[in-house]
Amino acid sequence: MKAKIIFLLIPIMLLSACFIAPSDEAVEPMSMTFMAGYRPQANLPFVGVYVAKEKGFFEDEGLDVTVEHSPGHGEHLQLLTAGKAQVTTQDAGVLLQRRADPGLPLVSIALIGQRGQQAFAALPSSGMKTPKDWEGHTVGYKGTPPPELNLLLQAAGANPDKIELINVGFDPRVLSEGKVDVYPIFNSNEPYLLRQWGYDLTIWHPADYDVPSLGLAYVTTDQILEENPELLARFLRAALKGIDYAAAHPDEAVEIVLEYAGDQADPDHMRFMLDTELADAQSELTQQYGIGWQTHAQWRELAEMISDAGLPAPADVDQAFTTQILEAAR
Repeated sequence: MKAKIIFLLIPIMLLSACFIAPSDEAVEPMSMTFMAGYRPQANLPFVGVYVAKEKGFFEDEGLDVTVEHSPGHGEHLQLLTAGKAQVTTQDAGVLLQRRADPGLPLVSIALIGQRGQQAFAALPSSGMKTPKDWEGHTVGYKGTPPPELNLLLQAAGANPDKIELINVGFDPRVLSEGKVDVYPIFNSNEPYLLRQWGYDLTIWHPADYDVPSLGLAYVTTDQILEENPELLARFLRAALKGIDYAAAHPDEAVEIVLEYAGDQADPDHMRFMLDTELADAQSELTQQYGIGWQTHAQWRELAEMISDAGLPAPADVDQAFTTQILEAAR
């Protein structure tokens, strides 16, 4: 009887093995496009993607990611909303303004910059110690005066009517050549250039005066968020892993950046940018929840500041960001 039972079990076991045997057919990875909001450089959200691609983190998530770059004139937002890219980067303040007008369906899935990219700088020879000292001097802005400028002046007790605002463009030499007394700098970029040219700087960060300002975010659209949250979660999990890897291996991360930025890029400049943006990505929130975390309070305060400056901002900031993808990516 025992032999008969064993005989009957053999074909059943063989049949079961047929069902659990792995398939030889490879699973096709999900394809997507990431478009950086500017040319190749060591902005931290860019670095996270570069590292994730080169170290195989996207491949581990079953993603085939094409990395592209915007010339810096807003093309990345146009291509994102047209469905030509699934994720891009954008400054948080600009995201809110573009969502309000012209109504682009932009959504932040991770806020990498926990404080704003822009600060203000003067040469120490000016003798200025606080923004109150800007009275009687010229203060530059790029394009349009940033909304945090007025709040910074208010926080320092400065009278805006005693300050001459000048549109200075994007060349920091206007400060070193004395064409403006206070220059609006990008934290992770222009201080390096000016110091390389031999100039020391006095720098004022709006965040140091409790002025709400936020930096770069990973951005998608309402439609992509609704239709393919799994793709976004895979992307973000790999990109955040790339940022963590860059923080632990900054020299290697800079080498990877140079593969995208080319021979014309200055490795020391890229390292300065990476180190600065890694520091600006940290906050009490990220210490508790991890890089990229974002809250209603952060976005509401930023929207109120933008609105108070007379610029467009959405009435409901909860539509402009989500923690859904961050939670899924952890």
